Amino acid sequence: MRLQYGPAEEKFRADLVAWLDANAPARELLAIPRVSSADLPDWARAWQRKLFDHGWLVPGWPPELGGRNASAVEQMIYFEEMKKAELPRSYNPQGLGIIAPSLLDYGTEEQQQQFLLPTLKAEIAWSLGMSEPGAGSDLAGLQTRAVLDGDHFVVNGQKVWTSGAHHSDWNMCFVRTDPDVPKHKGISVLIIDMKSPGVEPRPFPELSDPDYTDFNEVFLTDVLVPKENLLGELNQGWALAGGSLAHERAMLWIEHAYDSQRGVDSLLTLADAPGPSGAPLRDDPKFRADVASLYVDAAALKLMGYRGFSKFLKGRSAPEHSLLKLFGAETMQKIMLLGTESLGVAALDNDAEGPNVHRTGSWITSWLRSFAGTIPGGTSEIQRNIIAERVLGLPRG
Repeated sequence: MRLQYGPAEEKFRADLVAWLDANAPARELLAIPRVSSADLPDWARAWQRKLFDHGWLVPGWPPELGGRNASAVEQMIYFEEMKKAELPRSYNPQGLGIIAPSLLDYGTEEQQQQFLLPTLKAEIAWSLGMSEPGAGSDLAGLQTRAVLDGDHFVVNGQKVWTSGAHHSDWNMCFVRTDPDVPKHKGISVLIIDMKSPGVEPRPFPELSDPDYTDFNEVFLTDVLVPKENLLGELNQGWALAGGSLAHERAMLWIEHAYDSQRGVDSLLTLADAPGPSGAPLRDDPKFRADVASLYVDAAALKLMGYRGFSKFLKGRSAPEHSLLKLFGAETMQKIMLLGTESLGVAALDNDAEGPNVHRTGSWITSWLRSFAGTIPGGTSEIQRNIIAERVLGLPRG
């Protein structure tokens, strides 16, 4: 399914596709296993810089920031085509997708000069310091403390699930600067040099892929941060947190929609594989019904995304975007579980051809990884609360 837009938008699409065909990195480079979400190998830095130089990095932004002042529809086309081609804009997605927009929205001119352009040009990499052992989905419960002492903040505390922290140059860190006000009002955001004395990232391996080490604990002990590294206003970090997560969620529905479609396509390739009875799975009525149901879910996910986008263009509220992240993440989980259960023991074979999603190996590995999709951008539990309160108008439980 592909929506048809007007002549100008379709020319934008044709120009983009032609440019990608001529300039995309070799598939051999893209197939190299990644180390973390903040590790930038030389070829990935060069690819992001090429996107920036040609206005294809953030097309909705002006040329001096790696864009071409693209319209909202053109930006949608851009994300469609990048996802279809399975091409990353950056190997540091939190830097480009969350922190760069936050710097643009809230940074001073000096901060934008120091951090924004180097981020866009892949000269520096970022991690995001939000979650803590006692403050995961409840960001307002964070306890990492920053005290202003002369020209510096002194920071003490701990972060966890900090993606790419051990490979990042800088961290956009949410800290408590006023403990005497309601908890969501005393939060500020600091830009912390990860090489500062007292910063200790501790990476831990993932069960689903021990060669990919992204998550970290980060311990902060008497870390000195220049007061000019305050992003936004003092004690106003809650508003920035909402903006940061909005930037992340804005990217996720397209990812989920196209990944779900690819996941269903991968299920179809299992039709000739033997099922539990030894007969081909295509002869199993339950498998056929489950695949059909997931096909409908994947199509509904994409159509819901476009409907929400259409409402956005008309200036209307779009509750679809509150539903998409939850529905998309859980649809992917169901797809991977069906493939794993249908293959049985064969799903454990890492040398066998796995689902055509993210080149992740076996079906069971992909199923394990699918749980991660229910966490970033707001956990499934948080999404259900948002839908209940803000979409359905239900009282707080």
